[in-house]
Amino acid sequence: MWKRLKDTLQDRRFMKAVMVIAVPLMLQQLISVSVNLVDNLMVGYLGDHALSGVAAVNRYYMVANCGVLGIASAAAVFIAQYYGAGNYEKVKESFRIKLLFTFSLSFVFTLLAYFGGQPILRFFTNDEAVIAEGLRYIRIVCFSYVPSALSISIYSAMRSVGEMKVPLRCSTISVALNAVLNYLLIFGVFGLPAMGVAGAALATLIARIIEVLLALLALKSHSYPFSFPLSTITKISARLTKEILAKAAPLMVNELLWSSGMATLFKFYGTRGSEVLSGYSISGTIGDLFFTLFGGMAAATTVLVSTPLGADRIEEAKDNAYKLVAFSVLLAVVFGGMLFGSSFLVPILYGHVSPDAQEVAILFLRVQGLMFWNYMATTQCYFILRAGGDMKHTLMMDSGFMWTVNIPLVAIVTYLTPMPYIGLCLMGQFTDLLKLLIAQHLVRKEAWAVNLTS
Repeated sequence: MWKRLKDTLQDRRFMKAVMVIAVPLMLQQLISVSVNLVDNLMVGYLGDHALSGVAAVNRYYMVANCGVLGIASAAAVFIAQYYGAGNYEKVKESFRIKLLFTFSLSFVFTLLAYFGGQPILRFFTNDEAVIAEGLRYIRIVCFSYVPSALSISIYSAMRSVGEMKVPLRCSTISVALNAVLNYLLIFGVFGLPAMGVAGAALATLIARIIEVLLALLALKSHSYPFSFPLSTITKISARLTKEILAKAAPLMVNELLWSSGMATLFKFYGTRGSEVLSGYSISGTIGDLFFTLFGGMAAATTVLVSTPLGADRIEEAKDNAYKLVAFSVLLAVVFGGMLFGSSFLVPILYGHVSPDAQEVAILFLRVQGLMFWNYMATTQCYFILRAGGDMKHTLMMDSGFMWTVNIPLVAIVTYLTPMPYIGLCLMGQFTDLLKLLIAQHLVRKEAWAVNLTS
């Protein structure tokens, strides 16, 4: 690892390529999560029940969003590889397939949220006050799922061909609008009604609609390799659809299982009280500021590994992959230190929530900060496997491990012992160390180093 890191740091051209790709996406996500932090602070003024209700709904949305990302990511691999191979007709076709399936999946999740909001919230908590606030939120915000999925699909296609600036501009406008609307609608400013959590939901919906309209306008205004007339949206071949879905299915299943696993962990923490849910939500919102590193490295991996694989430059792709692991861990050490330090800001930022919730948030942030290098190393291995289309091993390493090892162990501690939330947290972290060993082994096998376009 040390030799690889030294070689990577000496390769200035490689490091520049990584930063050119990763930094715009990291900035885009940083802007987004910064606004989420502001939203979280605003909702926090409504009390622990409102904060917990919104957090529970957002856990459901994370499941929906990860399902969409599973399809979008698999299609993005094909777009990047066909782009590397110079086959632009297949690039367009891959994009059409991506749009059709992400739209369909997000529409299903919208229907489930609108008509099944109460069962969804009762999965996380039995606190009636939390459920009431969550229902007010989910019945409006669920209509943002489809425009959000379309934006994700368009942005990932752009990044697959090296376009980083347009997604950054569009999302910056959207999240800024979201922040302003949140302030106006949550608290009722300038004569507007004070809508509370319903105002937060409406602000998100309006911002997502504006965002997808901006993304579509960018598609119409620029000539991208994947651009196509809307009249040809259904022009897809059964063969390529089958190939993409064959890769997307395990990836989508993985994302759905992983996100539902995270939602299940959220439920476990909820057994220790609503203040634990609030604290967990606070730590997650602050932590997201630093987890933007993951999105940046994901984009860099798609371009620096998938594209050379599609051009049949296998050794170059492998060399880039190992350099990305070393570089990402170095960055993770720095980000982890900052994440740990952010815990000291909780009493300042969230002085209006209960002291117990603050204590929970501080502890979670410090544990995440100490373990950040492990998260990044494991996830970077996941990005590499995905970049080469090795979806079987991504499923086994990620959600497969979570549901066969992590979830059962934490469930045992949750329901068979009186151990407090800190015990649940540490049990989950312990299993992540084993997960890293498995991930490194799968990358070194190099079953991912293949050209999917040949």
